Amino acid sequence: MFLCLDVGGTAVKLGLLTREGEIRRKQEVSVSFDHYETPILTTVLRAAKAFAETCGEAPEGVAVSATGQVDDRRGVVIGTNGSIPGYDGTDFQATLREAFAVPVHVLNDANAAVLGETFAGRARGCENVLMVTLGTGVGGGILSGGRLIRGRVGIAGELGHFSIDRQGIPCSCGSRGCFERYASTTALLRMAREAVSPETLPDGRSFFEQVASNPVLSGVLSQWIDQVALGLAGLIHIFNPEIVLIGGGVSAQEELLIRPLRQRVLNLIMPRFADGLRLEAASLGNDAGMIGALKFWLDQEGHHDY
Repeated sequence: MFLCLDVGGTAVKLGLLTREGEIRRKQEVSVSFDHYETPILTTVLRAAKAFAETCGEAPEGVAVSATGQVDDRRGVVIGTNGSIPGYDGTDFQATLREAFAVPVHVLNDANAAVLGETFAGRARGCENVLMVTLGTGVGGGILSGGRLIRGRVGIAGELGHFSIDRQGIPCSCGSRGCFERYASTTALLRMAREAVSPETLPDGRSFFEQVASNPVLSGVLSQWIDQVALGLAGLIHIFNPEIVLIGGGVSAQEELLIRPLRQRVLNLIMPRFADGLRLEAASLGNDAGMIGALKFWLDQEGHHDY
């Protein structure tokens, strides 16, 4: 059994997984309960030890998916743009290896998600995969020729931070017009705020419930999908995937999002890039990070008999 952790900005998900990616037990613990007065690493270590004790067996390994820019060769967080206090420099690998005396491997959560979908999700059997997660920001990961594109220190795949408008909205990364400023669900709700009166403004949960009966919000959604499709078309022309996976909570909207997005992307890309291309919602949801972290651990340790 493997202890798998998915560390986010608000909570850590903990799971006991088999080698095949089956989740036997799982739990979630807040890491922001005191506004990060307690360092995330301290909370994660405490939660991991307690969870392992309740599982009743020592793990064969510890696999970690973590938010932020992660040097996956050292298992250290090397960048967050200051979005999480005290998180830069967090050394998950050394700390957890000392605590559990087993091999530990760590990678970025978006990269973990695409590995999870390839291992046990909708992209199983695919070797060329583009996954884009639409949430507070835009994240993603790329599999090319069956291998995760990691880059020099493991931080490749920042799909939210290429510009689609150099004169556009300032971004937290220091640039302007970044894809995530237009394609995130944060951007969708900003557009909705600008289009409707404050008293009728939906939150993220109710936005899609109101679209069908609200022509203004329907127009906002259509404009947002156009922006998502524009960025995806550029990425498809660069990476030539066989499948594009859309992650994040909005990916559950098959009729309102996935179907129209698929058609607009196909209309934007060159014909040969569209041959056989699938665009679908990711299937593993909140479990993708843990399952992908396990896949990364197995790959790093040379276990290919699964």
